[in-house]
Amino acid sequence: MKTALLFSGQGAQAVGMGKDLAASFPVAADLFAKADSILGYSLSNIAFEGPSEELTRTSVCQPALYTHGLAALAVLKEKFPTLSFDAAAGLSLGEFTAHCAAGTFDFETGLRLVDQRSRFMQEACEATEGGMAAIIGAEEQGVRDLAAAADVDVANFNSPGQIVISGEKAKIALAVGMAKEHGARKAVELTVAGAFHSRLMEPAYQRLSTVLAETSIVMPRVPVVSNVDARPADSPDAIRQSLADQVTGSVCWTASIEYMIDHLGITRFLELGPGGVIAGLVGRIRKGTEVISISDVASLEAALPLLQAQV
Repeated sequence: MKTALLFSGQGAQAVGMGKDLAASFPVAADLFAKADSILGYSLSNIAFEGPSEELTRTSVCQPALYTHGLAALAVLKEKFPTLSFDAAAGLSLGEFTAHCAAGTFDFETGLRLVDQRSRFMQEACEATEGGMAAIIGAEEQGVRDLAAAADVDVANFNSPGQIVISGEKAKIALAVGMAKEHGARKAVELTVAGAFHSRLMEPAYQRLSTVLAETSIVMPRVPVVSNVDARPADSPDAIRQSLADQVTGSVCWTASIEYMIDHLGITRFLELGPGGVIAGLVGRIRKGTEVISISDVASLEAALPLLQAQV
């Protein structure tokens, strides 16, 4: 049985994330304390206690999700020392978490990258009037045609029938009004800080590219499938480029999951992050695929017998 790790993206955050893991496992508490020290503010307090408005801020929720995903992995490794995995991927921000899990860079290096990425993206949001919308029930080509007609970008290919568009707020509203003409069952504007994964993030792309160029990166121990082309990068420079490109590029999540199943032989996924969002997407991408979600002590305890039975 081949296993891949999957890590959450922005939007999955929830107040209380990591609190019981940190209370029960020193290895998790240590990671959150390390994050607090590196960032210079109490990320753990915001993640554990809120308020929700503060945790939802791009500059906070991205470091929080990164730290929570790796804390969940650290606890899982402690409880199940024989755990091995054959690939990793993450949804948008989660790709950074996946790279840390696979050894591309250490926890501190990754957290500093994520902190800067999140700040660059938040500043790009504040400098523009951007928005996003979920287009439900349309074929991929129909959404591409809709995006072209409204002059917006396709941000996320999350699963068949769930594609997200991104761009100027007024143009997103226009696209929502035109969606049914392009085969959508419905279109829903999303409550987001700005136009992620679109050309409006170009300033963040430029600044993150500069930071990545100066960051020490090695080849990961297992393939980490990139959001932008649904393939593992083949060199440290290619990893740097893929991590920069996804700020303005489309998240090809459907193709990434399909690649791991069809080309890497993955038969089981472990989702490390709050909410079970990724498990839902994988179920729509390839029905019947096993996904075990771990986000807190209860889900960890439920997962262990499943993992131990299938070594």
